[in-house]
Amino acid sequence: MAIIRRRRTSVVDVGSVRVGGEHPIVVQSMTNTDTADVTGTVNQIMALAKAGSELVRVTVNTDDAAEAVPKIVDTLMLLGANVPVVGDFHYNGHLLLKKFPACARALAKYRINPGNVNIGKKHDDNFRTMIEAAIEYNKPVRIGVNWGSLDSSLLTRMMDENSKLPEPTDARDVTIDAIVASALLSAEAAERHGLPRDRIILSAKVSGVQDLIDVYRLLGAQCDYPLHLGLTEAGLGAKGIVASTAALSVLLQEGIGDTIRTSLTPMPNGDRTEEVIVSQQILQSLGIRSFTPQVTACPGCGRTTSTFFQEMADQIQTYLREQMPLWKDRHSGVEAMKVAVMGCIVNGPGESKHANLGISLPGTFEEPVAPVYVDGKLVKTLRGDHIVAEFISMLEAYVESHYASELVAG
Repeated sequence: MAIIRRRRTSVVDVGSVRVGGEHPIVVQSMTNTDTADVTGTVNQIMALAKAGSELVRVTVNTDDAAEAVPKIVDTLMLLGANVPVVGDFHYNGHLLLKKFPACARALAKYRINPGNVNIGKKHDDNFRTMIEAAIEYNKPVRIGVNWGSLDSSLLTRMMDENSKLPEPTDARDVTIDAIVASALLSAEAAERHGLPRDRIILSAKVSGVQDLIDVYRLLGAQCDYPLHLGLTEAGLGAKGIVASTAALSVLLQEGIGDTIRTSLTPMPNGDRTEEVIVSQQILQSLGIRSFTPQVTACPGCGRTTSTFFQEMADQIQTYLREQMPLWKDRHSGVEAMKVAVMGCIVNGPGESKHANLGISLPGTFEEPVAPVYVDGKLVKTLRGDHIVAEFISMLEAYVESHYASELVAG
């Protein structure tokens, strides 16, 4: 596998999480609860953290939300969930951070959108107030530009300057340049107001795949701040997953990015943790980080008209993900384990041999036997109605015997 070399960046401490430098790329997410609802927000943060989110962002947009933040953070600590909580501010962040110092202290990081404060105007008091709060409470800041709320005065000025050139560039390219300029000028202003360089993270989000790639290539080439990646408003279901994967994979493969979020639109009452799983899967598929054992399964064909192998693959994948909170604290390296659940004898045995543990189920009309391979060798053939339970038992035994127990080693 090709080694992915990341661009050199400074390191920013966000609570207990280190972002940038040689540290692992961080997975983060955002709640969609009313932050003033302490119980609902705590429950969702807990679910996101359990799924593997290493930072969780919450909206702080009202007095009630700001008052709730310290209660949320305290409750999480009491419940043993030490995930850093990030405050997302727009328009009135300067007022809330000043009015509610307990909120300012409790948050692990502030997210500021320069398009929604008065930076770039004659007086940037609002932006400066937020930066001064970050300095006072020793908090890092993500300066997050979004083209849906890009600084209109900056964009207008750059468009005007472009129109006066002998050969004006395309408006799309000027917009991309303006997004990058907004991030960099805002970071310069933050430093000018006294915020240390190692407390600044930048992001520059757009909703088009090629636009995002171009924006971050430009931004990454012009600074050494850690960068947060994400395709904003990625969308629903397959569209959001595919678009985010396409954009983030190109950038990550080029060594750009220190923390990521997959901004999926959930279905009504949908599972918010899906965005965490997708982010993890992007990183694991690229070989950048490992989070949970991977299950290889064939797509099925006319030889596999039975749904048994599909159901088994789903059960095994669910089982592995549910076990990871326990295993990751006890069995070092188990997250890199590979499991194969194949539907027939065409590619089943070969694929199973490439996995740490693999099973090749019979096709619909094949002899009802299922050989199991461990580290490339056939060790057992399963038959009957208890294949899933027996295979899971073999999985458990493999984990116990092949991955060092941290409790014993410690």
